[in-house]
Amino acid sequence: MHRTTRIKITELNPHLMCALCGGYFIDATTIVECLHSFCKTCIVRYLETNKYCPMCDVQVHKTRPLLSIRSDKTLQDIVYKLVPGLFKDEMKRRRDFYAAYPLTEVPNGSNEDRGEVLEQEKGALSDDEIVSLSIEFYETVRDREEKKGPLENGDGDKEKTGVRFLRCPAAMTVMHLAKFLRNKMDVPSKYKVEVLYEDEPLKEYYTLMDIAYIYPWRRNGPLPLKYRVQPACKRLTLPTAPTPSEGTNTSGASESSGVSTATNGGASNCLQTPSSTSRGRKMTVNGAPVPPLT
Repeated sequence: MHRTTRIKITELNPHLMCALCGGYFIDATTIVECLHSFCKTCIVRYLETNKYCPMCDVQVHKTRPLLSIRSDKTLQDIVYKLVPGLFKDEMKRRRDFYAAYPLTEVPNGSNEDRGEVLEQEKGALSDDEIVSLSIEFYETVRDREEKKGPLENGDGDKEKTGVRFLRCPAAMTVMHLAKFLRNKMDVPSKYKVEVLYEDEPLKEYYTLMDIAYIYPWRRNGPLPLKYRVQPACKRLTLPTAPTPSEGTNTSGASESSGVSTATNGGASNCLQTPSSTSRGRKMTVNGAPVPPLT
């Protein structure tokens, strides 16, 4: 079974913090030449008087270094998701700033630049937050086509979808959800309950927060999950090897002698590979002629 290991955020800090200000990345920006990242305001202010990377001294640009930096949206999303409360605090600081300076405008700025994006809209979750999800039985493509036929012809009535809605903590795992479904439906122990996102089975150790971050769910509705019931795999029990006390000889010399006795005595049913000297000759196995190999 897959084992998960919890690591502290301090172990990831060297990859999430700006070397210029010592804080977590805000509007992470990467230098194209060396791929080192910094806060946008930090690196822009630094490049006003320098043309070299502050970490490796690679020349950013001879005359216009600001042309060689790019916004790193992926890195910033990772920082917001790993550091609890960072996104919420940053949005509050931006709203407070523009409330104190209402005449200040953001050229070509988005709602996030003005601090007008909530955590729910960004997709950020906390462990104690409640997640709304929908759960329904998983149908294969064949089952969908069989149901689609009579409905299109008008022969079938409108069928109930069987969708159920739940409110669960974001820290709840897929294993807990599967156990809940098993107890709710009285599924026998010889069957297993598997939870899926669209057509992909989910790992038992995934939390609802992991699912929200891994899959393209933007919180514009309940988290859509499905389940299916399958026979549980039976564990095969391997036969135990006989111990030396039972009369088994483990020495290499006795094994080789036993093999030679079986092959020379003619009691073995295994077909021996013909040697180079016996090519073209007739061979017999238990008295019956065998045609030569071609």
